[in-house]
Formats: sequence, structure tokens, C-alpha cells
Amino acid sequence: MNARTSDWVEVGALDSIPVRGARVVKAPGGDIAVFRAADGAIFALRDKCPHKGGPLSQGIVHSHGVTCPLHNWVISLETGEALGADKGCTPRIPVKIENGTVLISAAALATLAA
Repeated sequence: MNARTSDWVEVGALDSIPVRGARVVKAPGGDIAVFRAADGAIFALRDKCPHKGGPLSQGIVHSHGVTCPLHNWVISLETGEALGADKGCTPRIPVKIENGTVLISAAALATLAA
């Protein structure tokens, strides 16, 4: 992780996240996957599928969802909830863009680390 303000942690440039891809941010409470959808929307989730713990950052990003690479569960990037018949949720991390830089919530990171 990079610079930190009181409420937000800088994780890198928006351009470093591929469209329909992800970037992994190492954090004390576990890895965070920062996703960039085809429409440019940015999302952050704990990089762990609620099913078997698969790395969501390695999944296929489609619309505002990601398919886990291990067992094909589809996780909403907006809520962290499993979609369809599957049940489970991975923590969502508030994220924002400022001047082309991606920032994630410091409070959410602290909660994950607790």
C-alpha cells in the first residue's frame, strides 16, 4: 500500500488496473482485489471467494461481476454477494478515484485486519 490519509489509502494509478481486470493490494487483514469494469467503474473486494477462498482477482470480470476461477461462482462487484443459487458474501471495500489515483477506505481495511 502507498500513501495514507486519515480516511483513505492510496493504492495506485487508475491506469495500472486493466479494463475488465484486477490488481491485488496487500493489506494486513488479507489481500484486496481492486477491479475495473468495462464501463470504467472501480470496485474493491477482499480477494477471497466466499465458497472455497479462490482468488477473485484471477477471475473473469464481466459487467459488474467476477467469476471465481476455482468453481465458477459469480460474485457481484457492487455488493460482494454471490449471485444465482449460490449463497455467500465477501467483504466489499469502499473505493474512490481522485485525480487518476485509486483510494480505498482506511476504516474498512482496519475492520478486515481486526
